[in-house]
Amino acid sequence: MSTDLKLGLNLGYWQRGPADATALVQAAERLGYDSVWTAEAYGSDAFTPLAWYGARTSRIKLGTSVAQISARTPAATAMTAMTLDHLTGGRLLLGIGASGPQVVEGWYGVPFARPLARTREYAEIMRRIWRREGPVTADGEHYPLPLPAQGRPGVTGLGKPLKLITRPLRPEIPLYLGAEGPRNVALAAEIADGWLPLFAFPEKIEQMYGPSLAAAGPDFDIAAMVLTLVTDDVRAALDGVKTMLTLYIGGMGARDRNFHADIIGRMGYADAAAEVQELYLSGRRDEAFAAVPDELADGISLVGPAGRIRERLEAWRKSPVTSLLVMGLGDEPSLRTVRDLVLG
Repeated sequence: MSTDLKLGLNLGYWQRGPADATALVQAAERLGYDSVWTAEAYGSDAFTPLAWYGARTSRIKLGTSVAQISARTPAATAMTAMTLDHLTGGRLLLGIGASGPQVVEGWYGVPFARPLARTREYAEIMRRIWRREGPVTADGEHYPLPLPAQGRPGVTGLGKPLKLITRPLRPEIPLYLGAEGPRNVALAAEIADGWLPLFAFPEKIEQMYGPSLAAAGPDFDIAAMVLTLVTDDVRAALDGVKTMLTLYIGGMGARDRNFHADIIGRMGYADAAAEVQELYLSGRRDEAFAAVPDELADGISLVGPAGRIRERLEAWRKSPVTSLLVMGLGDEPSLRTVRDLVLG
């Protein structure tokens, strides 16, 4: 149980146009927010906006939520992370995730199979690179280094173990995993410094993930991404959350393999998730939206007037969550209101 929550700002994906959030990030830093996070899917990458904001701030931590492991080799991500961490004075929080088969195979053109094994190998290779204890070798199935020539047409066999040229500012950059399934959450608790849940229902976390979190150490950071809207119009705010849920449950995955729908099912809304998905995939988007339960939308978010959010925060304080990464705040007054509510 956590009574003292850290507070972060999650910006999500960068979009062209008026999406330079520098002023917002600088306001968050002034107001005492602990971190700011950026995301990637199949549009903007996570690291470039983070470097942009890092160059315009001095204290706030900089997190990726998440960098997709299929987008880059472990060495490429390790180099990017090391460089950004150096340039920003040791402020990087590296969140990585396996994404899903639609993006991995449809966008990156690589197999999605065995995401947990791939993630484990990926994390270990990055940590070997940052430690610089010697030339890096790895004999795993997914990221062997050097790449063996046997059975691989076109491979010369001339690869040699290499050691990172630049000495990292920190040999242990904090590593977070974006995870939804119980086994993936257990992996985060075992090998990472934190977990980035996309959907978290505070009253249900212990029931859903208690055994998975058993291996987590005392400093393990559960940094929940929470859609947060300060408004007197609770109905409109809940509808905003429901719009997001409609897309993720209905369209962010295949009919027979949607990790987001699965997590909603584990929260106790399996029938609703199945209905939303069926309606969405049938082109009946308005009906899919209507099928999202208000109770679900309210449970995973913080919406409404300040007093309502204050009351709802008690459930988060009693949960295992240690950081709230608020999404949806677009101006300094809203940032200040949430800061005062969370940090007191």
